[in-house]
Amino acid sequence: MDRRSAMMVSSSSIAAFTAAAVGTQLPLPASAVPTSKVPSWTLENNVRMPIMALNTAGLSFEGTSRAVALAYQSGITHIDFHPGRERDGVAKYLAENSDSRSELFLTTKIGMAPRGTSPNDAAERVRDQIEDDLEILNVKSVDMLMLRDSPDAKVIQSQWSALEDALAKGQTRSIGVINFCQFSLKSVLQTAKIKPALNYYLTHVGMGLDPNGVRSFGESRGIRTFAYGAVGEPGPNKELLEESPVINQIAKDHKVSSAAVALRWIVQTGAAVSVRPTIDFGLGTSTCSQINKCDKGLQERAATFNWELTNQEMTDLNALTSPYDNPTLFSSAGCPDAFGMKDMIKYLKSTR
Repeated sequence: MDRRSAMMVSSSSIAAFTAAAVGTQLPLPASAVPTSKVPSWTLENNVRMPIMALNTAGLSFEGTSRAVALAYQSGITHIDFHPGRERDGVAKYLAENSDSRSELFLTTKIGMAPRGTSPNDAAERVRDQIEDDLEILNVKSVDMLMLRDSPDAKVIQSQWSALEDALAKGQTRSIGVINFCQFSLKSVLQTAKIKPALNYYLTHVGMGLDPNGVRSFGESRGIRTFAYGAVGEPGPNKELLEESPVINQIAKDHKVSSAAVALRWIVQTGAAVSVRPTIDFGLGTSTCSQINKCDKGLQERAATFNWELTNQEMTDLNALTSPYDNPTLFSSAGCPDAFGMKDMIKYLKSTR
């Protein structure tokens, strides 16, 4: 099961949590010029991609729009969103702040083709989604389109060809992949005319520098690492935030939070990273309803680039082997140990 499908599964506990989290709409602070400078990568065709993105996963329509505004004010101008309510929230922000489009880097994802979809139909689904997304966002193009994997290599190849066409037509400025294990990467590279700019997958302290060999496999082929889950997925990991003596000591020494240490580690390994606005999130849920809390969280994340871990601290963090997760946990059945229905039920029970 793909990450987005898992996140959208109906659950009374999730629905109740989300409804409570959204709460009363609060006014945003006055618009401001971005206050922090996030470094950028230069991708093919001289595309500049800020290496820190706002991760809108699980946010409501209003929450997404609010988070984009606060992220922009904090200097985070890369927006990483899914189709659906998050995309619609981004569209709301763009409609209300039309002058900001040129300053934002918009990254969205292609939905996973249902099992049994033919390669031709899967490619048509890609084309249809791109048209719909651009129309709803009211933009001529996005900056990054990312493809989810499939257990069918021919589906991956057909959909990737459709993304290459979108790139050629100017509907996107760059293309990448999500949760691709070695099988998926081999499948796309076998027929690709343009290789993926990046692979977006779960990475955090405790997984090491090359979890399951995914990073070295991709980077040795020129595919960069774009990480999510700095403090855990599908919810915050208590070991990363509270229980690791190594992380806690480093946080104390630098006078920052454990979450800040975990995030700085990812950036300092040379990866880009997508960040939640707060640590109040779970499977299918995330919040940005409390303006001060959301704003503070995003400012802390933007401040990642104001300090560094020492060589010894990096060595100590690199050596941690817990908590360990599968980097392509939210992939399809084509990758090993993907997150399935049993895992989802187990997770939901653990959060009650």
